[in-house]
Amino acid sequence: MGDVFFDLDGTLTDPKPGITRSIQFALDKLDREVPTEDELVWCIGPPLLESFEKMLGDSRLAVTALKFYRERFSDTGLYENRVYAGIEHTLTVLRDSGRRLFIATSKPTIYATRIVEHFAMGSYFERIFGSELDGARSDKSELLSHALEETGAVAQEAIMIGDRAHDMIGARNNGMTAVGVLYGYGSRNELVAAGAHRISATTGELLGNLS
Repeated sequence: MGDVFFDLDGTLTDPKPGITRSIQFALDKLDREVPTEDELVWCIGPPLLESFEKMLGDSRLAVTALKFYRERFSDTGLYENRVYAGIEHTLTVLRDSGRRLFIATSKPTIYATRIVEHFAMGSYFERIFGSELDGARSDKSELLSHALEETGAVAQEAIMIGDRAHDMIGARNNGMTAVGVLYGYGSRNELVAAGAHRISATTGELLGNLS
């Protein structure tokens, strides 16, 4: 049985309030127009620095925005989050079957670890792979390559589960099976276009797609 790598945001937990409110906080600090939470859901998943660059059109300003974002997110936004219904059952079944489970997220490891500990999910995962605060390994292809090397997982037998295009692309680029989920923030069209091998509409469908 192959090892399973999970994305965090939009796959294990729903981080919408914390992420969107922290983006709003950053934009307000920069005296920029502040979109609604719903207008900012496209930012959930991809590296945030890239999202700020798209919004602001200025790479140096994007770095400042990310700094303001982390000001709020590290203390408050981190916990404006919830575990998707059914996820813990899925993780329990997979763990009890003897499969190794990992997290692979573009979110900085320091934040991902605190979120996993906050929701008492640490016992399910052998290790958490995330980016560095300086942006290193925020690219999913690079992150998964590093994770595969560190864990000794066989790429052709390993599975990456995520809700956005970059999860599917990262899996494909590393020779892994790409499983997309529709209960997060990516559409079926986005996932299919990015090369998803399988798609799960609900957490309940995940187990059937991991055989």
